Amino acid sequence: MMNIFYSDEIATGKTFSLAMDESVHCTQVLRKKTGDIILLTNGKGGFFEGEIISDKTKNCIIKVIKELADPLKSSYRLTLAIAPTKSNDRFEWFLEKATEIGCHEIIPLHCKHAERTVIKTDRLNKVLISAMKQCLKSELPKLHELHSFDAFLESSAHFKGQKFIGHIPELSNSEFPPNKPTFDFLSSFYKKGNDILIAIGPEGGFSNEEISKAIKNDFIPISLGPSRLRVETAGVAACVIASALNQ
Repeated sequence: MMNIFYSDEIATGKTFSLAMDESVHCTQVLRKKTGDIILLTNGKGGFFEGEIISDKTKNCIIKVIKELADPLKSSYRLTLAIAPTKSNDRFEWFLEKATEIGCHEIIPLHCKHAERTVIKTDRLNKVLISAMKQCLKSELPKLHELHSFDAFLESSAHFKGQKFIGHIPELSNSEFPPNKPTFDFLSSFYKKGNDILIAIGPEGGFSNEEISKAIKNDFIPISLGPSRLRVETAGVAACVIASALNQ
């Protein structure tokens, strides 16, 4: 099995120390020794080849030999603004799968119907790093701090690509069984190659006020498919659809 190591300090010709957990994994778990060649990423779109010049268990020192091109690096950037789930496990599962499929920035949202008001970014970043290494990606998704919905809309004014908000109106008893969503799918609006921002609400959905505010800020309401999806599933579906539309 191919293994890849992560450090944000990597640069061609530079000597640096792996973080302690990476050093232990390299020298104790994989039993790498001085003189061995390993593969690395800086999480910023670069792969590198490096030589171990000191195999100390907690302070493995690497000499970066050369940079390697990443032929699978995406031509577009996907940002997902998503309400964290009540269950940490479900949100971590989403982060893992979003990294595997391809997502560049993740903005946790605190909405009116939010289930979580606090997130632990240190732990969640470890999930992202692990997923990046496992699936041999060269880009580590940037995880933002928790944003209020209004703060998110304010920051989105500077976004240069296309902006969408997932929304399925709440049904009344007279509307059951549900019909096909009234909004068009993402594919109806998205232009291949454009950067893309998709907002996904909590289990209770975005409030009508939040949807109205988003539309006033140039967001287009869209459906991600005919099924009613859980938050983490909707996040993964958004990654898959964006990736497919850019093939």
